Amino acid sequence: MAGEKRLARTRNIGFMAHIDAGKTTVTERVLFYTRKIHRMGEVDEGTTVMDWMVQEQERGITITSAVTTAEWKGNTIHIIDTPGHVDFTMEVERSLRVLDGVIAIFSAVEGVEPQSETVWHQADKYHVPRLAFVNKMDRLGANFFETVKMMVDRLGAHPLITQIPIGIEDRFIGVVDLIRLKGIVWDEHSLGTEFREITIPGNMEAEVATYRSKLIESLAELDDRLTDKYLNGEEISEKEMKEVLRKATISMKAVPVLCGAALRNQGIQPLIDAIVDYLPSPIDIPPAVGTHPISGEAEKRMQKDEAPFSALAFKVQMDEGRKLVYIRIYSGTLKVGGEVYNPRLKKGEKISRIFQMHANQRTRAEEAKTGEIVAVMGLKETTTGDTLCERAHPILLEPIDFYKPVMSVAVEPKTGRDQEKLIQSLEKLSDEDPTFQVKSDEDTGQMIISGMGELHLDVLVNRLQTEYHLEVNVGRPQVVYRETIDKEAEASFKFDKEMEEAKLFGEVFLRVSPNGRGKGIEFHSEISGGELPAEWLLSIEEGAREGSTVGVIMGYPLTDIRITLLKANADPNHPSPLALKIASSNALREACRKAQPVLMEPMMEVNIIVPEEFMGEVVGDLKARRSSVEAIIPKGKIAMIKAISSLTRMFGYSTDLRSLTQGRGTFSMQFSRYDRMIG
Repeated sequence: MAGEKRLARTRNIGFMAHIDAGKTTVTERVLFYTRKIHRMGEVDEGTTVMDWMVQEQERGITITSAVTTAEWKGNTIHIIDTPGHVDFTMEVERSLRVLDGVIAIFSAVEGVEPQSETVWHQADKYHVPRLAFVNKMDRLGANFFETVKMMVDRLGAHPLITQIPIGIEDRFIGVVDLIRLKGIVWDEHSLGTEFREITIPGNMEAEVATYRSKLIESLAELDDRLTDKYLNGEEISEKEMKEVLRKATISMKAVPVLCGAALRNQGIQPLIDAIVDYLPSPIDIPPAVGTHPISGEAEKRMQKDEAPFSALAFKVQMDEGRKLVYIRIYSGTLKVGGEVYNPRLKKGEKISRIFQMHANQRTRAEEAKTGEIVAVMGLKETTTGDTLCERAHPILLEPIDFYKPVMSVAVEPKTGRDQEKLIQSLEKLSDEDPTFQVKSDEDTGQMIISGMGELHLDVLVNRLQTEYHLEVNVGRPQVVYRETIDKEAEASFKFDKEMEEAKLFGEVFLRVSPNGRGKGIEFHSEISGGELPAEWLLSIEEGAREGSTVGVIMGYPLTDIRITLLKANADPNHPSPLALKIASSNALREACRKAQPVLMEPMMEVNIIVPEEFMGEVVGDLKARRSSVEAIIPKGKIAMIKAISSLTRMFGYSTDLRSLTQGRGTFSMQFSRYDRMIG
């Protein structure tokens, strides 16, 4: 019972937003008012607790998700602050996989921005309930109600306004709580620690009555009991409203909306109350679901300390040469010195230390229980996305999806003696970041590193210099292309050799045909079931998939191809799966050569915000880059331009945009799809 009471008072939450919406500032204020820290840092000064990396402090952005824990009115809140820049969207993805609730932060000036949409849909994918906090209410151009409307139009959300602002822009002083019918005003001289409740200002009474009525109406639609009371004209209590709002939030039928100005320390305490009141505890979410690693049957883990242990490793960090693995515990208890089983590795690993994390600071613990997010040492081979469980009760939880890199650069040490050190350092960085890949170019002998964009690669190179003390030369950014085919073709290949006195024979006939964009490689067999041993079919598919990793034009990976097995021959007396695998790989290459192979390049979704007077020049420049302008959305004195452009044509765009708009234009860019290369 004690465990259940503790879990009911636990929240695992994250903050997510577009870059510059004020996410880290909000997190910093939450930590200050929960007394986790005693002095508030500022992003502009590089003094925030959660942005602890040198690269974050220099750039004023969040790069890596940071974990901390705070206490509020008897509740424990585990917090993950995630990046807002699109190059680090994988950090958001892996955090959302282990969170129970999220606070989406929007700027009241810009509203719903492109990366806000991306992270919102990532939260949809993992079924994570949300609160919305409209920040920067004190800024020129702030518009609370327009931002809420954008949530409906762009995100398909069902926002329920629980607060409305008192004043706006430089006259913003507080909020009206529509549930309690009280005004809240903050004292700026106390750094926002002191606030007072006031009666609703006379000039706002009609507006408050309208929005409270809308809130009650929306809640009544979500609950039968409230519907009856509403239709009968009965009074609905604060407790009833909060209960229905909590249920609606957890079931993702509604999103409570609050507002404030974090930089001026306004609106944070009611936000922390809302986290506790509306976002789920670990026992409010469904049990962890997975499969048995051997039988493949469905498995469940109840959120109890007494249940068999299960956890997901969602982040790896190298700390002074030692591996720190962040895990979310879904069931059971973890103790220092205990063994955990990794079903992917099919082996056990020992837990040498457990840490409660506060950004990059840590406190040792002897054990960790259900619902906690902790970091552990001792897991030498465990990586991001791995399940940890008990050997006697194995389970394989749903892994984390990883994005494919779209940009590469060559790196080499400035001195030859650092070559081995460079290889080791790059391996450690790729252990931490699944979207960062390293390979050696066989022709030039150079190390090629690939990532999600220019900033991502720039940060990684910078880390080589600051953390690993390596001076490196960096080549120009190169785009990671793909290859595909334009028509259907058939081919066969016969492999017939003697190796180590064994005769290897296999013959495979394949057909290749174009697949839809984004469909990847699909393998099918036209040989009726039972005619081909399962082992042969597996070897043929393996050969085809391995063959697809190197294209026939320039050696880039093949994609969007449907491969069909037509026929296969092998020596029935001495069947060789290896021969079939080699024959399949070669048959695929032969078929692709005949099928009009083409290069594909990464196409990016580009979102540009510019003052309206520069719109013509910016659109003209995009057309000169042969970009496709999809939409121009006017927003008062600024315009948002949405375009699709090839990544190759967007190198150095930030400098060009600044010169076109006198430094007033901003843009964000994210991967959209691979498409046929434009000449």
